[in-house]
Amino acid sequence: QVQLVESGGDSVQQGGSLRLSCAASRRTFSLYTMTWFRQAPGKEREFVATISRTGDITDLTDSVKGRFTISRDNAKNTVYLQMNSLKPEDTAVYYCAAKTNYYKNEYSYWGQGTQVTVSS
Repeated sequence: QVQLVESGGDSVQQGGSLRLSCAASRRTFSLYTMTWFRQAPGKEREFVATISRTGDITDLTDSVKGRFTISRDNAKNTVYLQMNSLKPEDTAVYYCAAKTNYYKNEYSYWGQGTQVTVSS
């Protein structure tokens, strides 16, 4: 069992920055591809960014490319989402999730989420 705990969510103004963190409870963190999702009120959960086990492969949804960066520190069992130039449409609960296969959408573990609110 792996527990994922997100942190770093806050209320910021448009154009601001936040860094989200997702800490894993086990040293086997490096075996998992890590992904950030978000869910805005009344909307479906959507993919934001993903990073491979070693961090050499990343992918981001088009709406955040050039503004968000995903990274990980396997020594700290933590994945990060650096969010710059935030927009009101980035407002959502952000979740991290872990899976064993980068190319399959089968997630084994989920965090509880952290709220990001961007005001105009």
